[in-house]
Amino acid sequence: MTQPLSAHVHRSGSAFGAAVVLVAAAVWAAHHGLQAGQFEGRTSGRLAAVWSTTFVILLAQTVLYHCERTRRPSPRARRQLDALHVAVLLPVYNEDPGYLKLGLESLIGQTRRPDSVHVVDDGSTSSDYAAVRTWWTAAAAAAGITTTWHRQANAGKREAQAAGVHASPIADVYITVDSDSCLDPYAVDELLLPLARKQVQSVAGIVLATNHRANLLTRVTDLWFTTGQLTDRSALSAMGCVLVNSGPLAAYRAPVVRDNLDSYLHETFLGRPVKFSDDSLLTLYALLRGSTVQQPSAVVFTALPEKPSHFLRMYLRWMRGSTIRSVWRMRYLPVTGWAYWAHFLRWFGLALSTVVVGWLLVVEPLRSGNLPPASFLLVPFLIGWAQALRYLGVVRSDERIRQRAVTWLLMPLAVIASWTVLRVMRWYGAATCARTGWGTRQHGAEVTLGPAVTEDVPEVERTLPLAIPISGT
Repeated sequence: MTQPLSAHVHRSGSAFGAAVVLVAAAVWAAHHGLQAGQFEGRTSGRLAAVWSTTFVILLAQTVLYHCERTRRPSPRARRQLDALHVAVLLPVYNEDPGYLKLGLESLIGQTRRPDSVHVVDDGSTSSDYAAVRTWWTAAAAAAGITTTWHRQANAGKREAQAAGVHASPIADVYITVDSDSCLDPYAVDELLLPLARKQVQSVAGIVLATNHRANLLTRVTDLWFTTGQLTDRSALSAMGCVLVNSGPLAAYRAPVVRDNLDSYLHETFLGRPVKFSDDSLLTLYALLRGSTVQQPSAVVFTALPEKPSHFLRMYLRWMRGSTIRSVWRMRYLPVTGWAYWAHFLRWFGLALSTVVVGWLLVVEPLRSGNLPPASFLLVPFLIGWAQALRYLGVVRSDERIRQRAVTWLLMPLAVIASWTVLRVMRWYGAATCARTGWGTRQHGAEVTLGPAVTEDVPEVERTLPLAIPISGT
């Protein structure tokens, strides 16, 4: 068995990080308020209002994500959690066998092992996984884990998950993972803790990259994705209204899945079947029953795209799914709940920032010759670096802090990408949301397990903090 990957989010420096973000935000708002004075009267007033609104939103988010706490149940509640039947749903389609085995090994190495694991091969064309299946069947039996391995004709991820649900009718909790998910040894144990509160219907884990050192793309993506989880999603978690759980690791109370299985399998949009955006739909089902939270001490590693074409296809699928899910949230979420308004503010912020940037960079220069000051481009980088201090709080067993600091310095690349290519793809995805094809891994695995993942790495002492305060659709 390969040496397990592990990570935890460290609390030290959180107060400092919060102070830096708030100071940077205040400087940003004051600076832009002053700069607005160089434009015409009407434009100046509008810009001042925009900066004030944006500052308030940023301030509120910063306060909220520092209010997120790791859930710690009482001894009695812990015993009740230990008695739950936990079933892992693991769909497989054209996955690299190395990543699949790595993930299965991590399930055996859990401090709280799942009671059952249900692997469903959704008609893979690149491999039959015979060697992995033989090894896993024996290893699971030796570990006392009930398991099934089923191969079906290609029908999609949801159908594969449903086959796992049918194979585990007595489960109390379903944990969804991806075929390249590699769980931290404490992941399952920590993921279950928030379920000690009856109102909690789903729990999201923290997703890190297994292959974050593969190239510049994976480094920047890991930085962007991790920072988003520890700011935006953590703020939502503090209000009990996480909008999207990540596929690599999430837990749901069994009725959330079983009671909605028919609608989950037969979702349509504009008359077309929807096969992607499965995690956000399950999260929506959970939101309609109670609260949805994130557990920052439950960590999973996943393989990120290593080629730009793979990343862009994946991101476009996310944005199309996000648009469809937004329609359902507006329709079904109660207007009196935090989730509805958090979702509304997300779209409001996206539209506002797009219009303002277009106005300042295109309309004003062409109409009046007013160019934005150079600092207009610098301040977003400072805000990005300030928020990404959360990234430096993640301690990994396979990476030293100085290596993470180098990645942290790359934040301007993530900011530039989010304001240019990703912004365009966000709106293009919304305009083409009726195209419901999956778009990736159609011709085999697109990321394979490399030696950087399996090499011996230095161990880091794991200390789970009692409280961890820690932006995804």
